[in-house]
Amino acid sequence: MIKIYDMETLEEREILFRGGSGADVSAPVAEILRAVQERGDAALREYTLRFDGAAPDALAVTAEEVDQAAAQVEPAFLAVLEEAAEHIRAYHARQKRESFVMTEREGVVLGQRIIPLARVGIYVPGGTAAYPSTVLMNAIPARIAGVGEIIMVTPPGRDGAVNPHILAAAKIAGVTRIYKVGGAQAVAALAYGTGTIPQVDKIVGPGNAYVAEAKRQVFGRVNIDMIAGPSEVLVLADDSANPEWLAADMLSQAEHDALASAICITDNEALAHAVIAELERQSATLPRADIVRKSLADWSAVVLVPDMDAAIALANRVAPEHLEVLMREPWSVLPRIRHAGAVFLGPYAPEPLGDYFAGPNHVLPTLGTARFSSALSVQTFCKRTSIIAARIGGLTATPMVEAALKKPIGRPRSLMLNQSLMTFTPHGFIGASPIPIPIRTNTNCVKLCTMPDMAWNSDQKNIPSPSIRRGPLRSNSGPQGSCAIP
Repeated sequence: MIKIYDMETLEEREILFRGGSGADVSAPVAEILRAVQERGDAALREYTLRFDGAAPDALAVTAEEVDQAAAQVEPAFLAVLEEAAEHIRAYHARQKRESFVMTEREGVVLGQRIIPLARVGIYVPGGTAAYPSTVLMNAIPARIAGVGEIIMVTPPGRDGAVNPHILAAAKIAGVTRIYKVGGAQAVAALAYGTGTIPQVDKIVGPGNAYVAEAKRQVFGRVNIDMIAGPSEVLVLADDSANPEWLAADMLSQAEHDALASAICITDNEALAHAVIAELERQSATLPRADIVRKSLADWSAVVLVPDMDAAIALANRVAPEHLEVLMREPWSVLPRIRHAGAVFLGPYAPEPLGDYFAGPNHVLPTLGTARFSSALSVQTFCKRTSIIAARIGGLTATPMVEAALKKPIGRPRSLMLNQSLMTFTPHGFIGASPIPIPIRTNTNCVKLCTMPDMAWNSDQKNIPSPSIRRGPLRSNSGPQGSCAIP
């Protein structure tokens, strides 16, 4: 079901260094986008019936439907959602940045305004599972940022209704409007607007390959958070790790999607075999066992390395979405981790804790993009505008700048114009000439003269300029050392 790889023979296996998420869906996605742009709500209804098997009476979810859904949800589940929301609010509130002004010199004011986006769209997957946590992770940072309207889209079930747990989460998170539409067609509606769904400024949230491709294609008309691929977890484990717990953490990601990736990197062969045995045992008991087995067989692995230094180096190359450190001194490893969407330290910080409850965002970079991108945050929903103000004379250049601007332009030291005509040089110094053209090399006939820079300060004496005379050209046909032109 899952294989053990030796690091020395691993090479650039796609399991670790994958650059995509399955088949190319660009053409069908482009067709869907074009249809929604041209036909609006009619196209949305057509695709919702085709892909979701649902024909809702109305695309918009009413306030009454939200209240009814919240009433259907178990009180204990609502309490957990409320507590998770508080953790998410507390964490993301620390990310807020303030506008500022600065006065570095008299008469000049510089600044930066932090401005929340007017309207954003959040995509919440529905399909094979419901993700109320995704509602909280997307909507709460937007609300903290001060976004005016939060538009949520999510696919309906076959009965034409949205999962009540998702609606309950939307109510807690402060979503403005909700629509029963998913897939690439939902992204198109947010990007272009329809008769029912308004156009937004930015689209955020995870989805399947069609959703990711749709976000890619509409980028430019609207902004997006990232191109999210399938879920990933990578575990760094030494011989102190508990194989039962480690396997459970890997399965928590494998059950998301058949394309999800669960990797364990260890220097202990006994642990490697114990983890595989636990994966076999635990996966058989899961309700999504078929999905788990495919994820483990196709996109997961246990990798043996010579030591944990090599394990850390390999983890940085992979740049995973989630990185667990199950080692004796996990905090000592943290400074050496450069590329990961989120880092979980120690045996009591499993990846699901971050996904659902702890507070940091679970919308994270995947497919190695943690090398240069970050988790969804309050900044995702803001833009920055620079401010410049000055009075007359306020932007007068400093003496150093004035001196540089007044410096004379050096004359060319080659009459053949094989040196730039515009050269700034410090006064009294002329660097070496560039390599001359071949017909002027190795000649002792006449040494070329140069013109020094002109004096420019009034307290300096004018330097008389020597006359410039043309150097001879070497003869191509005469004896060696002779000149064609005296």
